[in-house]
Amino acid sequence: MFGIQPRDVSDDDFNPRRRRWSLWTTPPASMPTTSHTSTPRKGHANTYHMSVKFEDLCGFMVEGNVDDVNVLNEVRERIREQGRVWWALEASKGANWYLQPRISSNGGQGVISVTSLKLSVLTNTVTLRRLIRKGVPPALRPKVWLSVSGAAKKRSTVPETYYDELIRATEGKTTPATRQIDHDLPRTFPCHPWLNSEEGQASLRRVLVGYSFRDSEVGYCQGLNYVAALLLLVMKTEEDAFWMLAVLLENVLVSDCYTDTLSGCHVEQRVFKDLLAKKCPRIAAHLEAMGFDVSLVATEWFLCLFSKTLPSEVRQ
Repeated sequence: MFGIQPRDVSDDDFNPRRRRWSLWTTPPASMPTTSHTSTPRKGHANTYHMSVKFEDLCGFMVEGNVDDVNVLNEVRERIREQGRVWWALEASKGANWYLQPRISSNGGQGVISVTSLKLSVLTNTVTLRRLIRKGVPPALRPKVWLSVSGAAKKRSTVPETYYDELIRATEGKTTPATRQIDHDLPRTFPCHPWLNSEEGQASLRRVLVGYSFRDSEVGYCQGLNYVAALLLLVMKTEEDAFWMLAVLLENVLVSDCYTDTLSGCHVEQRVFKDLLAKKCPRIAAHLEAMGFDVSLVATEWFLCLFSKTLPSEVRQ
């Protein structure tokens, strides 16, 4: 029923072919401020650059300075403000006001034609698009992401027991993909307490192994472990994380991003280079003069969907 993808890579460094514990719902009442060092900042005899450890919005332990803490507090305040807008709409429009059919100018099965669109639905669509661009409150992300991404629709096309049967069918089976997944699990966000626990790694393994059997063309590619881990932290359940991963790879991202040729990733690299030359010509010219290939760093950005590069507050 499920194809097996024969893949195996043993290199410890990042290789494109290698193939959340309680989840954050509200900002902590106060910021942890475990101080480590206090040293004078160069040129500022009366100021101190204090190093602190604190927990970010997704439960990752982060080390930074006092300025980092202040920035995170500002981000949390903006999230609270945006959350109040969402909750006000929840109260006035109903709890599921944003769970509307997809709109298409051409009409078609499963969509609403603009010509026959009710004003209320159009208003909700415009409002939703504007709100999503400003950020979805963490408590609403599982439901909103599942709906607007198309993951819920994809799940509805298979029996309700699909994920459970898939996991049972893959139990005890060993493939090059499962071996590489087992190799990568301990290295996936080890700074996160839940992902670094036995329970968290087991949950992440089921999602990754399940998908490697679902799509034999993709199997497992290094980078998917970080994407799936972040989805687990946001979506709260394995099955929702699995379907979010499926819709990302099958419907949202450029085709063939995680296949043998990585052709989709190469397309993204070319677009990024062109965009860099257009928007930041001086930087692009400087890198060109140095003979520096931006794909050396950008490949990881795209394959991990920036999950290893940006702070939790940004990458969601």
